[in-house]
Amino acid sequence: MTAIHQAAAQGFASQADTYARGRPDYPAEIDTWLRDALGLHAGRVVLDLGAGTGKFTRRLVQTGATVIAVEPVAQMRAQLADAVAPVQALEGSAEAIPLPDASVDAVVCAQAFHWFANARALAEIRRVLRPGGRLGLVWNVRDESVDWVAQLTAIMAQYEGDAPRFYKGDWKRVFPAAGFGPLALHSLPYAHVGSPRQVIVDRVMSVSFIASLPEPEQERVRARLHALIDQHPALSDRTEVAFPYRTEAYHCERLA
Repeated sequence: MTAIHQAAAQGFASQADTYARGRPDYPAEIDTWLRDALGLHAGRVVLDLGAGTGKFTRRLVQTGATVIAVEPVAQMRAQLADAVAPVQALEGSAEAIPLPDASVDAVVCAQAFHWFANARALAEIRRVLRPGGRLGLVWNVRDESVDWVAQLTAIMAQYEGDAPRFYKGDWKRVFPAAGFGPLALHSLPYAHVGSPRQVIVDRVMSVSFIASLPEPEQERVRARLHALIDQHPALSDRTEVAFPYRTEAYHCERLA
């Protein structure tokens, strides 16, 4: 199997349970996008590529389509299998998808495509898609116009190293891609509501390059997060907070 980035392999393996707790869901309107932009409904087959713990897989199941999940990290795959029982969860990677040619109607990569945005992965995606099938790319993007969200980003940024990041935009360099039509973007507001520990601490600690830090350094990050929660007027003494995001959903068509 193609090697995956060390931050993903180590961080997601060690913090799969934190990822499952802390990562946000998606706005209800994403279901309309799945139906209208990707054409998902009963009788269709969709591949959830880089499915992680199954956060987005649940939304795909709700479309009525047959869902196949591919995830390279065993610990994440185990979380997925427990959470979304009817889904076939396969070991594999974007560069080596364990499916036959032209076997799916759609491929969806949620919070994942920036890890494997390369020509080889796109060629594999094109291989498994039927002509006219759709590729969907989805990210929840933090709203850094909110000052405390920007402060969270500043805490994380010093540790990111060479880990691929959505916000840098490097993933866009593979488009326009051979065999695919143009990308279309649909953007939706979203808020992840829950306790500060869940939506802030668990969210940050589940980031790959944070989760792969030595434990003493992870504890320093946790301490900074708790200090921010205790001191910021929008967060202190709150049993529930709303972490603001926008959900960016891109899609393109596999050409004949």
